[in-house]
Amino acid sequence: MTTMPRVGVAGTGSLGFHHARLLKDLSGAEFKGFYESSRERSAFVAGELEARAHESLDSLLSEVDALSIAVPTSAHFDVARAAIAAGKHVLIEKPITVTIAQADELLDMARRQGVMVQIGHIERFNRAIRAAMPYVDGPLFLDSDRLAPFSPRGSDVAVVLDLMIHDIDLLLSLVGAKVRDVAAAGIPVLTPFVDIANARITFDNGAVATITASRVSRERMRKLRIFQRNGYLSLDLAAGTGELYRLRRDVDLAELGRHAQPLEAFVEREVLEAPEGEPLRLELENFLAALRGAAPVAVSGEAGRDALSVALRIVADIERAMPSVAALRRAGTDGA
Repeated sequence: MTTMPRVGVAGTGSLGFHHARLLKDLSGAEFKGFYESSRERSAFVAGELEARAHESLDSLLSEVDALSIAVPTSAHFDVARAAIAAGKHVLIEKPITVTIAQADELLDMARRQGVMVQIGHIERFNRAIRAAMPYVDGPLFLDSDRLAPFSPRGSDVAVVLDLMIHDIDLLLSLVGAKVRDVAAAGIPVLTPFVDIANARITFDNGAVATITASRVSRERMRKLRIFQRNGYLSLDLAAGTGELYRLRRDVDLAELGRHAQPLEAFVEREVLEAPEGEPLRLELENFLAALRGAAPVAVSGEAGRDALSVALRIVADIERAMPSVAALRRAGTDGA
């Protein structure tokens, strides 16, 4: 796209509001407004952002080249399908869809229409991840924890699709290999869906990862630890900070094996640095740059599909081990 892209936002809830806020002020694009199905919310956002509220999705699609989709997960497919059918490029908040069949249909449509699909796996733009990437070298073992207090937002799907999928995407991008095996456990607590889950993932190249995600925690935590032959990376995604620990080059391993020594005697610590930057702003800037052909798509539709595929394998393994979880989910869905 050689001209300045015209962009809009579908869905202006707690996250979509910030999509609209940032796109309205970013250079390199013309913001054409938003569509929000709730009239009350639409009026509020229009007033807060001094932005145009469209009466329908079709109205917004008629005026844009690209659409940022931040509607609830269950509506991703319908909104994205309408946009792609209209020949619009899309940024879809994670997860790409609810099912693999839906994801495949969207990606097939996008290829036929010649439009770009980017998925909003925002942790790719986390300062800690950006700082760590130059040091990632063949991870062997990864350990991830993502804990959060309960919020109604995202509770229409399992915590695996709501929160854990962030870390699934990171693990896939860091390891760079296909998933071989998945073993998982989880339970519902406050919703009909799984609210806390743990999974062990084995990759084709032998790497292993463990992931825990909870939306019923008292405190927030987002940490990732990466063990590889040349060192150990400890990342705090909430703080955007990270450290690298590696064996000192001057260490006498024979001497180390003879008696205990303080950690500092054989391990050096390096603080990881990356430029400041609001992750959502960086994500949207990448989307606009990709539209202009000035940068590659950070998280392709195919990458989003891969993360969804692993997430659904985890959910299936939980339900296979605990059939009552699947029954409770079906009951909750039927009663919705």
